[in-house]
Amino acid sequence: MIQKNICVFASSSNNLEPNFYKDAQELGELIGKNGYNIVYGGSRLGLMYSCAAAVKANGGKIIGVMPEKLSNLGCSNPDDCDEFILTQGMRERKAKMDEISSSVIALPGGFGTLEEISEMIVQKQLGYNNKPIILLNTNGFYNNLISFFDDIIQNNFAKSGTENLYYIAQNPFDAIQYILSYDVQKVAFSGKF
Repeated sequence: MIQKNICVFASSSNNLEPNFYKDAQELGELIGKNGYNIVYGGSRLGLMYSCAAAVKANGGKIIGVMPEKLSNLGCSNPDDCDEFILTQGMRERKAKMDEISSSVIALPGGFGTLEEISEMIVQKQLGYNNKPIILLNTNGFYNNLISFFDDIIQNNFAKSGTENLYYIAQNPFDAIQYILSYDVQKVAFSGKF
């Protein structure tokens, strides 16, 4: 049986242009309406919370994962979470989020989001997972990163075909459709329902 938890990496900023929050909320609605839950950073901040709140409002569960240090700073949101997991540090946090998720979506974000999604791509490249990994390219936010990834491949720092490790979604609907089709293929391949 396919685990129905989608890990969402995203900005914790509350000072972004409104369209970024709009896409985060729309993604959360689609996650919940399609029977998925969200695994996220466990706070009430930024795009991550906009998405998580919309998941819950549309029937999904919220699983928050946060390092103790951030929780001690008052960033945690255990009350809104159906499950709240504290970890020792950021590395344990990422490992736990990876462990309990079947798919990964990176909304626009800062250095933390970049580090998180890069690690997931490398994990897939090395065969540690076979999850759908999606960059939600709201307003072309990831265009420069995608160009950089293309340069890495074209200059032989990564093999040709590496671009198939991740999917670029231009909108929330595209992101969810990719996960749904990926899950259908996984069930068909395994012969299980």
